[in-house]
Amino acid sequence: MEQTITCISCPVGCRMTVTIENGQFISVSGNTCKRGEAYARQECIAPQRMVTAVIPVQGATTPLSVKTRTPIPKDRISACMKALADVVIAAPVRTGEVVLADVCGTGVDIIATKTVE
Repeated sequence: MEQTITCISCPVGCRMTVTIENGQFISVSGNTCKRGEAYARQECIAPQRMVTAVIPVQGATTPLSVKTRTPIPKDRISACMKALADVVIAAPVRTGEVVLADVCGTGVDIIATKTVE
């Protein structure tokens, strides 16, 4: 099976044709750098995404922006957002502080992206 995707690893945005057979990566064409091949392999076999959100902070009027430390499997995003819906943190919170460890069993922490006093 062939799939056409646009690489987002750099600003060039190469249009690549990826060949997958029996769930296995076979080849990629159209990429102008090695990052394109790595992106195609990951995107077509096990897509991952960074998750960003905001959560309430007790005693603060501004919510806290958070993100996953690294990308998580795309099929776990909904569960991650549901888990974040139940999180309320108390100030102070520092940038980089773990807000929710090992979100949904992914091994990835949710971290604060700003400081709230």
